[in-house]
Amino acid sequence: MTSRARTRAALGRARRRGHARHGLAVGALLGAFALISVGSLAPPPTVSAAVNAGAPAQSYGSANAQQLTVPATSQAVAITRDAYTATAGVQSLAAGGTNYDWAKLVLLKAGFPITEGSVTVMTRWMRQENGADDWFNRNNPLNNGWGSGGNSGLGSYDNLQLAAENAAEALHSVGGYSEIVAAFAASAPTEVIESAIWASPWASSHYANGGHWAYTPVQIVSAPDGTW
Repeated sequence: MTSRARTRAALGRARRRGHARHGLAVGALLGAFALISVGSLAPPPTVSAAVNAGAPAQSYGSANAQQLTVPATSQAVAITRDAYTATAGVQSLAAGGTNYDWAKLVLLKAGFPITEGSVTVMTRWMRQENGADDWFNRNNPLNNGWGSGGNSGLGSYDNLQLAAENAAEALHSVGGYSEIVAAFAASAPTEVIESAIWASPWASSHYANGGHWAYTPVQIVSAPDGTW
């Protein structure tokens, strides 16, 4: 091989080595870029991961807090919710143990609405029969003869719950009390219910057609233990 040929061969080998090194350099650069790109696209650590790594949840929440901006033109919307009521049952009324509880129990047993006006009439009626302080006398607050074993309402019941049941049954069973039933069932004004009571045969005196009827507020009185 001549001197010129050897020189050309050496230059060719140098060029080939240079291209190889350039390819390796480019490959390394692309690999590094890929690693940087993957790192930049990685999702942020979850709350649990941050807490497990020792970062307090509160600090993580503060650093990653989100905000919600409500436009100034937004208007409040009123929401109407369904109303609901609750009716006291036998056990809760018995636990109360007062004359007002017994009045409500009669209305409950009779299937009448328990309204303020009806309870007012019932407690006034009880007061006319037995008085306010002794409304539980003989466990017969309305001096009801139905099932009490006594004429003219002078009988007694084993307890006040039984008395309420019999009072309710008497109202629905005797034809002369139909106007009372209708008035209570309709939640009529107090004067209408009371007029029906006076006109009925419940009391032979008819309460002097209201002349013997008291309208002052009825005091709340509890019955003795064992009466309910």
